[in-house]
Amino acid sequence: MPGKRSVTEASVKGRRVLVRVDFNVPQHPDGSVADDRRIVEALPTLKHLEAAGAKTILLSHLGRPDGRRDPKFSLRPVVHRLSALLGQPVPLADDIVGIHAIEGVTRLASGGFLMLENLRFHPGEESNDPAFAAQLARLGDLFVEEAFGAVHRAHASTVGVPKRLPSYAGLLVEKEIRALTPLVHGAEKPYVAMMGGAKVADKLPLLASFLGRVDTLLIGGALAFPFLAADGANLGATGVELGLEGVVQEFRDAARSAGTALQFPTDLVYEPADGGDGVVATGTDLPAGAKAFDIGPATRASFLKALAGSKTVFWNGPLGLAEDPRFAAGTREVLAGLAGIPGFHVSAGGDSARVAEALGVGGAFQFVSTGGGAALEFVQGAALPGLVVLPDA
Repeated sequence: MPGKRSVTEASVKGRRVLVRVDFNVPQHPDGSVADDRRIVEALPTLKHLEAAGAKTILLSHLGRPDGRRDPKFSLRPVVHRLSALLGQPVPLADDIVGIHAIEGVTRLASGGFLMLENLRFHPGEESNDPAFAAQLARLGDLFVEEAFGAVHRAHASTVGVPKRLPSYAGLLVEKEIRALTPLVHGAEKPYVAMMGGAKVADKLPLLASFLGRVDTLLIGGALAFPFLAADGANLGATGVELGLEGVVQEFRDAARSAGTALQFPTDLVYEPADGGDGVVATGTDLPAGAKAFDIGPATRASFLKALAGSKTVFWNGPLGLAEDPRFAAGTREVLAGLAGIPGFHVSAGGDSARVAEALGVGGAFQFVSTGGGAALEFVQGAALPGLVVLPDA
């Protein structure tokens, strides 16, 4: 993908700059921010605007309030954390496009910040309502897209506003594009993709997009179960997506034609029917009532052997039920081994980054995307509406 016009090219002194950020962050039960990485990643752009004398108005969503005001999805805890990180108070407007927002923008001084309340409190955000987008756009003089995690959504703040104002990519969005583009075009070979998690039906387009692009595709986690079942494995009581036999065979045929090698688990760690610690199965046949939740030692070794000669690696999704200590070894050991392999390693999608950090193996990656679905769609080669709308560099 071509680069986008950068915020560093914008003349912002004394001007009102609408910045779409992705502060949809995990929270503790009391509402406080549990993981501020997405906020921290936006700081270079925010500090650039502060130093350049912009009047910065921040737009973000949080959770799924479904177009209704819901106090548990208020951005107030996010603003509290942001204020601490910026070293200056950031007021929160009590609304999005109403009188409080307008008054807050009017009071903004150069170098100052204002956060508008949760965009998704308004039904016009997710429906990309033209009237709502126009109201948002009237609050600013120009627009900066810094919410990479939301650019795959054609919402009012990601598409409607930048169509109405001079628009630029923020520094984080630029960094994401630079890091992820080689995974679509021009990755250094050998190139290995390692996919875990669940829901083959949902992830099949992404898996298929790798065929012919990667040299080897490693498939673990619940994602592997329909493939193993199609090969005749007896997976006991393990949950397996049904009705995918034809799809699985078509995928294997396509991989063969594309010259992409496929690797699946050759042994599994399972929970016995009566519970208890994980047990290693020497193959992929399990006892009655057993449920597979991790890859076994032989699979870990074969995956690491495939990764050993790689130059580029993309990882999405744990290779087992990694949040359960009984079934975390597969993901932890493979990623720990990956950390010692030279090359460019990228993690993207959903909770992958948090899983790696929780297991103490986040250092395996040179780049960790802030985007979930956006990163996966980008790597798949899809045109993301929030990027398409921005002018090229």
